[in-house]
Amino acid sequence: MPTPSILVSTWGSGLFSLTGNVVQQELAGQSVRSLVADGRGAVLAIVGGHSLSRRSADGEWTEVAKSEVELYCCVTIGTVVFVGTNDARILRVDSDGEQHFLTGFDVVAGRERWYAGTAIIDGKLMGPPLGIRSMAATCDGAVLLANVHVGGVPRSTDSGLTWRPTIDIESDVHQVCAHRARPDIVIAAAAAGLCTSRDAGTTWTIEQQGLHAHYCSAVAFGRNDIFVSASTDPFATQGAVYRRPIEGNGPLQPVGGGMPEWLDGIADTDCIATRDSMAAVIDQSGRLYVSADDGATWSCPGDRLPDPSGVHIC
Repeated sequence: MPTPSILVSTWGSGLFSLTGNVVQQELAGQSVRSLVADGRGAVLAIVGGHSLSRRSADGEWTEVAKSEVELYCCVTIGTVVFVGTNDARILRVDSDGEQHFLTGFDVVAGRERWYAGTAIIDGKLMGPPLGIRSMAATCDGAVLLANVHVGGVPRSTDSGLTWRPTIDIESDVHQVCAHRARPDIVIAAAAAGLCTSRDAGTTWTIEQQGLHAHYCSAVAFGRNDIFVSASTDPFATQGAVYRRPIEGNGPLQPVGGGMPEWLDGIADTDCIATRDSMAAVIDQSGRLYVSADDGATWSCPGDRLPDPSGVHIC
């Protein structure tokens, strides 16, 4: 069986590929974000803010689509790619390269109440603009979910033609994630806590029990557990990662097993990844933690990586 590779995207230093003890840098000097499996052995990503690109298994990059609008995240349903933008729109890219914006998303109920998740810190404007921060699709392709920051998680059941709001926008969602095999289970990380849904994102329950603070920024499904990161705020100098069985409803627990009690800064959106028994977490300082046994034990390979925007296992 081939050795899995861990991909770490960055805001300005391209992408780092870690396979065993070998670290390679790709697309140096460029921003890379939103690493997503395309279902055909390759990985999609947003490169340079305006290019939807595909990385093959051997590290070759090709451009799938380009837009004048700044792109932020993407998700696939079959051969169709849905791309969220920094101005809170969704671009559909078909397999033949044809692209168009989903006009139904522009008129979703409550859109007039959305607002940018920015703040003035020490006289400087900090944080992202109003936009699509993450997207997810249920494993059967029946439901498409768009995490608006700040605007809740609109939901579509007709491939993006029409949308309905699902969660209070003041929950301040930072990432939405669908289970790989169960179309009913969806989770989200929000400033209000861990959000869980057992009806494919129609309704949500917010959980905080066990967390040291309820500002959650990243989530992922392991084979048996939910992983979620938490901190006091988006600019916190330390954060923590918690877990809980998918089928459980008790308090969240620190992951332990070699993962430090406190990370160096938060693990932000897209900074927790899983595949089979593997899991990876990267904190804001660029320190990467890896587990090969469903998060029971963790190691910290290599040096810190600069300014990470996400992590992916392929």
